[in-house]
Amino acid sequence: MKRVVLLLTILGSVLVGVPQAHGKPVAIVAVPVVDNPDAGVVAFTFLPDGRIVFGERFTGNVYFFNPVNGEKVLFFTVPNIVGGTERGLLGLAVHPRYPLSPYIYVYATRNQGGSAKNQILRITNSGGQGTQPKVIWQSDVPSNIAHNGGRMLFGPDRKLYFVIGDAVNSANSQDLTNDPGKVHRMTDRGGVPADNPFPGSTIWSYGHRNHYGLDFDPLTGNLWQAENGPHCNDEINLIQKGANYGWGPLSDVGDCAEPPPPPENTNQDGPNPVLPAAWFTPTVAPVGIVFCDGCGLADSEGTAFVGFFNIAVIERVVFTPDRLGIASVTPVYSHTEFSVISFEAAPDGTIYFNDFNTIYKLADA
Repeated sequence: MKRVVLLLTILGSVLVGVPQAHGKPVAIVAVPVVDNPDAGVVAFTFLPDGRIVFGERFTGNVYFFNPVNGEKVLFFTVPNIVGGTERGLLGLAVHPRYPLSPYIYVYATRNQGGSAKNQILRITNSGGQGTQPKVIWQSDVPSNIAHNGGRMLFGPDRKLYFVIGDAVNSANSQDLTNDPGKVHRMTDRGGVPADNPFPGSTIWSYGHRNHYGLDFDPLTGNLWQAENGPHCNDEINLIQKGANYGWGPLSDVGDCAEPPPPPENTNQDGPNPVLPAAWFTPTVAPVGIVFCDGCGLADSEGTAFVGFFNIAVIERVVFTPDRLGIASVTPVYSHTEFSVISFEAAPDGTIYFNDFNTIYKLADA
């Protein structure tokens, strides 16, 4: 994430190639649900019964929270957490057949023999307590202080998708023999699905720089991703199986210089680079993305919401009629705290997001 707040408002940013306003105006508010200060909350998700699962980035603690009665229960503590900058407990997911398959998944940076490694652990829920932690994936490149990703979720195909940044080395993004700079897809046990695009590899797409947002369009099953550029061209991408999104050494060394024109100047490495559906200059650091599927917000069904870290704003994304492109991105909420981080939809469709201290739900103003 870019941790310097830019001295601009959302109306001062430039969204290239997409109208900045479209359709009926929407205004939303944030209602606090879980307050957990000073522990660096960046990841949360939901159990099927509506309880919230959230993690503390610096302690490794994973909690179950009941929004009906306010009960908070410690589920598990991930040991050997490496914190600081963009490391720590970074992602959470729940098995799609939970509680029949009683597994909670955690993406975390951990100390492994003196080296910081990004891992995914599968933890078994045994009577409300986490047991039998098993590492089902570990990055083959040590974690850097930044660009570690961490967002993960199960797709409609019940496969686990997750993102990892380029470990602050743009060459990784074009290297199909290592993990960083990719979107990955694997089975619930950490195996490689037979229909992945690169045999024997969990890589689903590559050529990514530094990404956090990932969600499936419930109307099409398409996968959308939010990605941070360098000093230009933050992106929203439609992720395609086996596709290259163009970040690499050539894109990096130019540092947003032209030619080529944007967004090609940061999407020019490797074969057949796919250009973003929308891109943003100056950079706004898009982080979480979530679709409205019964979310209850006015005029928002079928749209998506994206958080911008640099300016603490949530924007609504309207798609083209074929849902393969973006028609508009419109600001709908300005956060009063430092920033917006991640998003999740509850089982009833309500949309939630968090900053570093609190989890909120979105409601009409």
